[in-house]
Amino acid sequence: MSRVVLRRIQWVLLWAAILITVLCTILVLAAWRDDKAIERDLGSVTAEVLSASPTRSTISFYTPDGVNHNPPLGVLYPSDLTIGDRIQVEYNRADPELVRVAGRTAAVAVLPAASVAVGTWLVIGSVMVLLAVAHRRADGDTGTPAQESSPAVPRRDNRRES
Repeated sequence: MSRVVLRRIQWVLLWAAILITVLCTILVLAAWRDDKAIERDLGSVTAEVLSASPTRSTISFYTPDGVNHNPPLGVLYPSDLTIGDRIQVEYNRADPELVRVAGRTAAVAVLPAASVAVGTWLVIGSVMVLLAVAHRRADGDTGTPAQESSPAVPRRDNRRES
């Protein structure tokens, strides 16, 4: 593999890590934005869990005006829910489809997003280093320092003997 190909691969890996980090940041910012929208016009009701998974759970609830809502995107922060549970949810009264489990906020999204970002940098950084090391070994560079170009100067003891 030539040095140019190695550099191009490393640039692609670097940009992939940057992209994943930006996406993780956007995910946390979007969760924070949704929380702020809910808190601007906060409503709170009891909902029933219709389906549950760690990443998406669907619920059904009635708003005080008697309208049944079943948000198509499910509920925000759905971890640890079980089908049939009756849970407290908070929603935006102007947009009842925007709903979260009561007491949970965007802070729940920070750890998973940060873990993905850090894991990405560890994996991609390791791959980049391994590629560079493999390239150096393939070129015959052992990584030992080159011999000095100046000749060895003999050491003399200039002290007088007494």
